Amino acid sequence: MIRALALLCACALSVGSHYAQYFLGPIKSRLSREMGTSNAQFSLLIASFSLNNTWTPLLGGLLTARLGTAWSSVLATSLIFVGQLILLLGDTLESVRLMSLGFFVFGLGISPLAVVQETIIVRFFSSHGLGISLALGLLAGKGASFVSAITSFPLSERFGPRAPFVVATLLAGFSFAVNLLYLSYSAWFARSTGVGLEEGEARAAARKAQAASETGLSAAERMSEAEALRRIERKRRVRFRNIGKLGDVFWAYVGINVLCGAIWAPFMHLSANIIERRYGLTEADAGSRASLLMAGSIFLYPICGYLTDRLKTATVVHKMFVLSSILTLVCYSWLALPPEWTKSPTPALVAFSGGHGFATLLLVIIVPHLVPIKYVSSALGVHKALEQTGSTISQTLAGLLLDKTRSSTLDTPNNLQAISLLLRAFLAVNVVQLVSILGMWRLQDEERPAQQEALHTRTFSASSARPLLSKPSHHVLPHGNRKHMMAHSRVEKRRGAIFILLSGLAIVAAWVLFMVVAWEKLQDRVAKR
Repeated sequence: MIRALALLCACALSVGSHYAQYFLGPIKSRLSREMGTSNAQFSLLIASFSLNNTWTPLLGGLLTARLGTAWSSVLATSLIFVGQLILLLGDTLESVRLMSLGFFVFGLGISPLAVVQETIIVRFFSSHGLGISLALGLLAGKGASFVSAITSFPLSERFGPRAPFVVATLLAGFSFAVNLLYLSYSAWFARSTGVGLEEGEARAAARKAQAASETGLSAAERMSEAEALRRIERKRRVRFRNIGKLGDVFWAYVGINVLCGAIWAPFMHLSANIIERRYGLTEADAGSRASLLMAGSIFLYPICGYLTDRLKTATVVHKMFVLSSILTLVCYSWLALPPEWTKSPTPALVAFSGGHGFATLLLVIIVPHLVPIKYVSSALGVHKALEQTGSTISQTLAGLLLDKTRSSTLDTPNNLQAISLLLRAFLAVNVVQLVSILGMWRLQDEERPAQQEALHTRTFSASSARPLLSKPSHHVLPHGNRKHMMAHSRVEKRRGAIFILLSGLAIVAAWVLFMVVAWEKLQDRVAKR
């Protein structure tokens, strides 16, 4: 029951942020018509919140380890709420620059909140059905995204163009209120479930223990309790430099995240407008069909979580990744064909919904399987930062591509050709993603003999938690011995340092690209006004 309450709080954290992330796509044409936004300016709006996600997940992971999930989540939801208020004000004043600022502030909290949410679930459910628990946590956010996509345009039609912005702001306020509730009871949740206190909670408890002279405890007892809590604090401290010690398989996985970010989020934001123009649909019809992209997660998350809890074989995860990539490849292949041949975008949208519907859960659930438990929050931050880096670069370039052949009439052959080029670009990146997933699979297979040798030369504790994705008979190490998944040789550690450098350069490239395009395109907007 206590774990259920903790899960409920974790699920509620992301409702506001997920709704706010996806309500602009269905009303892109209205923004262009009423505010005169170009494709590049719309892409800058979306990229302005994913831009901060290129580094905030790293800070979010460290903050979660240092401050604890309660205070970190309150900080994140506060930023989301304030950013949403600025976005609402920007829409009221019809200022693209102010709206971009709102999304920029909004983006400061998105990825840290996701890291916090996943860390809460891993913390309370690492040995109590982690897969299905993560599925439910992510399902809450995806459900909010689906509702956002399917209601955004109808809300603007029924209650006025500002209605989606108002609803998004109210939901952000709701998530903030839930955070205050979790903050009040997080330590109680931990004690009631036998979970170790986090660093921030340990410090608070240590201070109480040191000041407990009035409770009747002896000095020796008070010092013993305080010292024990300090040891917990030291054990939970995360050293960022140790991220470079993660193994090659983890970094291959992070590289795949960059490709996933490049072909997932940008398409989901642009899909309604793409199919509206390419297939001659109305705004309402296009928005309704595009909401199918979010529907797959609602059904597939629980199924995927159940399967990863029950079918504990390492190959299951890889096969699911491959299937996901193939399904999104089918989507882009279908949409890239002439619309006169395919007639309807629905089969492509259903394929993407299926492929994307469970892949995002796999990207999360595999992390605690690859690294020791004390690195989970920081490792989650690394993968999210690089995924959002790919998304930001792809989103910004997509807007430039769509505007490159733009003419005064939206549906001219030149403009439709730009959409076709964009779809082909997504298709090409998808092919690279599929090859990379197969390569990661092979790399992990090659590392298994070394892991097995280490497994036979050490004695493992019988109290170790069960592996997330596989049984020992399938060559997967128990939770307590994930240290064998870390880099050990000097060459592998050197590669880890190189991967960190490359990751940093990719993040810098995303920022430079965004700033250069924003300086040019948002200045254009001001001049036109």
